[in-house]
Amino acid sequence: MFPVLSVIASVLALYIVLRLVWPLRLPLAVRVLLSLLVFAMALHHRIVAQFAGTMASPELPKMVIAVLATGFTSLLLGALFLLLIDAALLIARLLKSARSTAALRAPWLRPVAGLTALALGIFGVSQGMAVPKPRSIDVEIAGLPAAFDGYRVLQLTDIHASRLLTGDWVRKVVAESNAQHPDLIVITGDLIDGTVAARADDFAPLGDLRAPDGVIAITGNHEYYAQYAHWMKAFRGLGMQVLENTHTEVRRDGAVLTIAGVTDPVAARYGLPLPDLDAALAGSNPQAPVILLDHRPREAVANAARGVKLQLSGHTHGGHIIGMDQLVKRANGGFVSGRYAVGGMTLYVSNGAGLWPGFAARIGVPSEITLITLRVPRS
Repeated sequence: MFPVLSVIASVLALYIVLRLVWPLRLPLAVRVLLSLLVFAMALHHRIVAQFAGTMASPELPKMVIAVLATGFTSLLLGALFLLLIDAALLIARLLKSARSTAALRAPWLRPVAGLTALALGIFGVSQGMAVPKPRSIDVEIAGLPAAFDGYRVLQLTDIHASRLLTGDWVRKVVAESNAQHPDLIVITGDLIDGTVAARADDFAPLGDLRAPDGVIAITGNHEYYAQYAHWMKAFRGLGMQVLENTHTEVRRDGAVLTIAGVTDPVAARYGLPLPDLDAALAGSNPQAPVILLDHRPREAVANAARGVKLQLSGHTHGGHIIGMDQLVKRANGGFVSGRYAVGGMTLYVSNGAGLWPGFAARIGVPSEITLITLRVPRS
């Protein structure tokens, strides 16, 4: 993922330099400096990784990360705006529209596009750093025992505790979650970015999550990027039950609900167990409805065929920015945000509570804490 991101960002940076920076009526030294700044923003993940942490977890002051995230987001949006202007210019020329061509070649147009991209970048990162708001949905589950009608499951996902989303932010997320008074809390991966030592103060507030039936978590891809085994121990030390291709049961008035959890496919890079739903369900009660915690939504169709009734996922961050979701969903089985009906199963893909510091922007795709109330079908 990260090498591809750097290549794409470099190409976009070159395009911005050629189409926006270099044509500016500024001294050569200023244009060279601006060009270097554009390329620095494009490659800041790799630059930072050489001096402060890793690409997955930059270990820099919060405001520095916010500035870098703003620059990177502005670069992506700026390149998009310039592409739209150039596409319109090409069409105008093909149509031989002198008026449109002249308007699209106005010297102020591209600088305004760049400033607009910067303004949106600032807004997007501020939204990415905001404390998520609760979102409530009801989900009907065929075969749900009457004892679980009205059962409240709170889903957190993609918390990404980091130097950007610090312990104070995590503490607010925990307080907002506890205020929903759920029966069970589940966390569907990407809890942290960085090592256990680096995040000692940032992930600790997760130990204050409270629900009568406890806190159940699974891994996301980011847990593997630093000290996987240490993180599993740390999470369990906070009282979480971590499911790695296993399941547990929740009981109420003699009725049973199975909660299963699988690992993440990135485990293959580290020689660790790949997602295995068969292993996760081995020995489970065949009469109990299954809620599956799977960080990525892309295997939803296969999971539904195995009899899962509700799958809770994250990973996509909802696509980050309106329109970008069309790209993100292609890598996730066509699923990116919200509720889907998949072969008799309900899939819910949360936008997530936080974001990876390397792309910490949201525009039109708000973060969320999701409260899911289970219902016996009424019809």
